[in-house]
Amino acid sequence: MTLRSLIVDDSETFLASARRLLESQGVEIVGTATSGAEAIDLAAELSPDLALVDVELGEEDGLAVAGELLTRSPETRVVLISTYGRDEMQDLISTSSAVGFLPKSRLSGDAVRALLDGDQRDAR
Repeated sequence: MTLRSLIVDDSETFLASARRLLESQGVEIVGTATSGAEAIDLAAELSPDLALVDVELGEEDGLAVAGELLTRSPETRVVLISTYGRDEMQDLISTSSAVGFLPKSRLSGDAVRALLDGDQRDAR
């Protein structure tokens, strides 16, 4: 089964790189968003299985965006991503209702699938 995903990040460069990487590993990217409002609209329209949401989304709070996505699209599982490691983000992530966390440096189709399959809560 193909994993239909939305990537939310304020960096167009990261969005393009993550799309290429994940699509090459069998993850279908149904949309990308650079803002919370755009992500919420796309999630409602596209009903992705997964939303990868940057914790630091420009001037927006990625955790708040993740929470809003979960409220408006409860069928979409949210994974938080960041350039920082889990240890540095522990306090913020532990209060989130996202299914897990992946550092951007460890982002891969296998890491996302493992996290969603419950093999781990996060990848360091």
